[in-house]
Amino acid sequence: MEPKTLMYRGGSFLYEETEAAFTPEDFTEEHKLIGKTAKRFMESEVRPHNEAIEQQDFALVKELLGKAGDLGLLAHSIPEAYGGLGLDKISKGIVGEALGPAGSYSVAQSNHTCIATLPITYFGTPEQKEKYLPKLASGEFIGAYCLTEPNAGSDALAAETTAKLNGAGTHYILNGTKMFITNAAFSDTFIVYAKVDGTAFTAFIVEKDFPGLSLGAEEQKMGIKGSSTRAVIFEDCEVPAENLLGEIGKGHVIALNVLNLGRYNLGSATMGAAKYGLELAVKYVKERRQFGRAIAGFTATQEKIADMALRIYASESLQYRSAGYLEEALGGLYDVEDSGLVAKRMMEYATECAVCKVYGSETLDFVVDEALQLHGGYGFIKEYNIEQMYRDSRINRIFEGTNEVNRLIVPGNLLKAAAKGQAPLTEAVERAMLEIGSPQVDSIGPISREIEAVRAIRRVFLLCAGLAYKNYGAALSEEQETLMKLADIGIALFAVESAVLRTSKAIQSQGKEAASFKIDLAKVLVDDALLEVEMAARKLLQGAASEKGLHDNVRAVAGELSRLQRAGGKASKRAIAEKILAAEQYIS
Repeated sequence: MEPKTLMYRGGSFLYEETEAAFTPEDFTEEHKLIGKTAKRFMESEVRPHNEAIEQQDFALVKELLGKAGDLGLLAHSIPEAYGGLGLDKISKGIVGEALGPAGSYSVAQSNHTCIATLPITYFGTPEQKEKYLPKLASGEFIGAYCLTEPNAGSDALAAETTAKLNGAGTHYILNGTKMFITNAAFSDTFIVYAKVDGTAFTAFIVEKDFPGLSLGAEEQKMGIKGSSTRAVIFEDCEVPAENLLGEIGKGHVIALNVLNLGRYNLGSATMGAAKYGLELAVKYVKERRQFGRAIAGFTATQEKIADMALRIYASESLQYRSAGYLEEALGGLYDVEDSGLVAKRMMEYATECAVCKVYGSETLDFVVDEALQLHGGYGFIKEYNIEQMYRDSRINRIFEGTNEVNRLIVPGNLLKAAAKGQAPLTEAVERAMLEIGSPQVDSIGPISREIEAVRAIRRVFLLCAGLAYKNYGAALSEEQETLMKLADIGIALFAVESAVLRTSKAIQSQGKEAASFKIDLAKVLVDDALLEVEMAARKLLQGAASEKGLHDNVRAVAGELSRLQRAGGKASKRAIAEKILAAEQYIS
């Protein structure tokens, strides 16, 4: 197969403008239908059983997964030839969003359909696909993903589990322990990573009944209590040789690339959960009365409601923008046997997937924290749903690689690409330095300031990246404090640009009046982002710039961003809150 040329290069938002992006307003009728199906399933089948799920009724969880399979909700990322629906990555995100509010159940289904199934979908042999995918699509089989070990968390390639081919050449003998395995109690298949002969990191498909596989005790967790989390133990576990997945020594190609889609998936789920958290907050503040009136009438409450809506708008915008990129890269590759091409396309948008995970998980954490605060003491009581949401949310900043590891990916991938000549970083930095202080605003319209703000944030990112590289050179990879702050600026850039692109597209297709609420959201989002980016840049410069150059660089950053500040942000937030309160849910 001759691979098509991608319109957008992964991570290029850090150094050049993007003209178009997929948005939720582009959903097809098929997209809307699967979204309605998933939401109806969550509300009618899952939510009524929440307490039983929290009490770890795993038989019920598996039964619900079977019902989801009957509805096609487990089959979106499995080819039609193997019993699936073969849908696009946008549909995958829509289902993830719809099930995001389902707490522990959402974790079980998301894990099954993504990292526990996609390794076989994209890297399995035809025989492996024929054997396992139809059962994974229907829910007859439930899957798990076994990567983490007691001494190998973020550093997955430090795994100590071994695999050795027996004398007859019929089975690999696995020995080792995998930790914190989601769905372990009721899974039928496990994607397991082990080192063949102690060195070659390799993937295997292991069934629960293979001799030598056992499970540890159920972990007692702070949140997602209804999700099974156990150790999976291999003691001379016999795995048929034909269950080796991919190539010997190429397990990292599967493990790390599939995790990119897992991060995208997590961004969808956390964004959907954040919408539910906002809904709980809005309904509560409209009912709760203090000092003779509903607390929704207090402007401090309204600011919190608006801030939650703003974060969600950005999260939703960057999530579906990324969905469009992933579909462009992976659409049509379900049946391709060129695993190298598949891996390359999965890796293309690793930066964007990392941003989805970080921004989505931190948006949910922000929303549930503010929502619980608005509930006051009642938010700390189990009777109110926000109490569980608060506990469940915390794991998302650890799942699929910690947010710290994912932050390092953002500038790290850019620096690697620049070193290979695949990204014009030096030229972009030089251009940004020339443009700072003499901006060219080439359009006048309802969001011309917002468009220019995106450019300004990009210039500041490039200024900081250029200065950091000048000071540290190749040692920059070890300067994690600097890289983290670079990541914060880059993540803010992607979030704001995604929201502005979406708003611009709405103005063009619907007109200024119809898009007025999106315009308000984009304007206030930019207000806040300019301040946050300036603070991150100042902190970076204080640590990375020389004493001689510090003040000049801080002045350049402050001048570039402060010129775009505007008055009236307080009134804008009140107007946004008014509309959210009237709708009693997130709207855009």
